[in-house]
Amino acid sequence: MQIVSRGEYTAPSGATVRIRDRVLTAVKGTALYRPGSLDTWEPKERLERPASIEVTGETTGAAGRRLVEQEGEARVAALNFASAKNPGGGFLRGAKAQEEDLARCSALYACLVEQREYYDQNRASGSFLYTDHLIYSPDVPFFRDEQHNLLERPIALSIITAPAPNAGEARERDEGVEQDIRAALERRAAMVLAAAGAHGHRCLVLGAWGCGVFRNDPGEVADVFARWLEHPRFRGAFSRVVFAVYDRGADQPNYRAFRDRFAGA
Repeated sequence: MQIVSRGEYTAPSGATVRIRDRVLTAVKGTALYRPGSLDTWEPKERLERPASIEVTGETTGAAGRRLVEQEGEARVAALNFASAKNPGGGFLRGAKAQEEDLARCSALYACLVEQREYYDQNRASGSFLYTDHLIYSPDVPFFRDEQHNLLERPIALSIITAPAPNAGEARERDEGVEQDIRAALERRAAMVLAAAGAHGHRCLVLGAWGCGVFRNDPGEVADVFARWLEHPRFRGAFSRVVFAVYDRGADQPNYRAFRDRFAGA
């Protein structure tokens, strides 16, 4: 928070790195998409080759940084497995999950905190499936690595903020909610892909969205993304999709589900 408010930091080399203008540009460019607003989007130009799909054990931030720094990918977009009700999730309270990690390493929180409609609508929905509101933040400056070390040079990742349904809580309140969970995942995953495509992103970082405390089935989430990526609507929309599935489980159920679904892709 202090780095973002100051607009600069001291790199490991001792150099002063100024990010104020980049932060302001990201905040100003952040846009809210309401339910249904991307339903008709399709790519104007389609790539001839199908997207290259990778499943890795990285965090979202690590995958994004690798793609930008080591592999020269331009304009990478990454999915934030977002809280529906609090900007940055529990970031300010010291919580540790995917969204909180992204917020600690970047100026993402400054982009989200102004988007009150997204949070107000989800709080008012009264449903643990949440709503189909989505936030797009362009070229968010990232200035820390996964160990929270300051970067010599910041990188930019565009972030798509969307909540997965809280499947665990929804099931506890209604055993017959499985079809609604699947439908919410399908609608929202399509919105995520459409938002990325609408802003010209060809390279994406996705992952085990909602497969932690929200208890979505990783096999189902992987299948939803796979089916949309194979769907005629998104054919030729993307060149590369990385599923960064950082899984600390003993038998890595999330990682295995994505690896198995995309085997041979």
